[in-house]
Amino acid sequence: MGQDTIVVGVDGSDISLGALDWAAGVAKARGLSVHIVCAYRLPSYIAGGRAGSVVIDEQTVREGAQAVVSDAAATINDRGLEVTTEVNPGDASGILIEHSKDARAVVCGTRGGGGFADRLLGAVPSAVPAHAFSPAVVVPAARDEPFMPPRRIAVGVDGSPSAKQAVTTTLALAEAFDAEVHAVAAVPLTAGASAMAWLPSTVDHEEILRDVRVSIDEVVDPILAGRDITVHRQAVDGNPAAVLAELSEQVDLLVVGTRGRGGFAGLVMGSTSQAVLNHATCPVIVTPTRATDVEIAPAAPTPGKGTAAGGEQVAG
Repeated sequence: MGQDTIVVGVDGSDISLGALDWAAGVAKARGLSVHIVCAYRLPSYIAGGRAGSVVIDEQTVREGAQAVVSDAAATINDRGLEVTTEVNPGDASGILIEHSKDARAVVCGTRGGGGFADRLLGAVPSAVPAHAFSPAVVVPAARDEPFMPPRRIAVGVDGSPSAKQAVTTTLALAEAFDAEVHAVAAVPLTAGASAMAWLPSTVDHEEILRDVRVSIDEVVDPILAGRDITVHRQAVDGNPAAVLAELSEQVDLLVVGTRGRGGFAGLVMGSTSQAVLNHATCPVIVTPTRATDVEIAPAAPTPGKGTAAGGEQVAG
């Protein structure tokens, strides 16, 4: 296994199988393999009714986990992908984070659904994006329109190195799937609980949004150069988490960085990130700054010129 592999955590729940389906779609488009992982913890005992406590046989638990990965692999066997599986005792978050050191990306669902489910996905959607070395993807429950292939991708931009990596990943995926991109920067000037009420009344909010719009261009344009991708740029007055959560209803994929400098700052380590991951209705990719040389879908630029669109500032 290596950087040509997407690692997916499964637990037998519909949500985790949806995450696997998403990962298989990306793997197919990018010529990657898929590695399916099921982690389990062995409790010391369970209630055994009138007979009292019963010791759990590890072999039985392991066989159950093996059945989970085998059944999961069967759901994508017709995709023409190289698929491998792994069953591992231990903490699911730690196992996926360890895999992220070598993988192209790690993918999981938003939560488990009972049985083996919660043994895998309890805190995983929070812990893995916060600490992964590769891009981490959290896939929610399916909605009426399929997530794959993505046709509309949104990315949070604030000029930080992490945001630049998020834009790089976004444009690579947009190129792979012929998707349009929405590059968004949010500044809570007047909207939401985090509004900048302390700003003097003489401050021109529209001028601030124009400056933010220019900062989006400064991040996007160098990465976009030589690619024929439509990129809509928007500077929005609003709370970053609320803006992204609302936008997730209109796009097929969100991409954010792990840390920023205001606006989309701290999208993983703080409450903003948790709000986005908890409330987004489409898959969310979190790109770590330390993985600057690893993209979920690297692609060589194609001849042509990147297209800028949607240039107006938007006040929420």
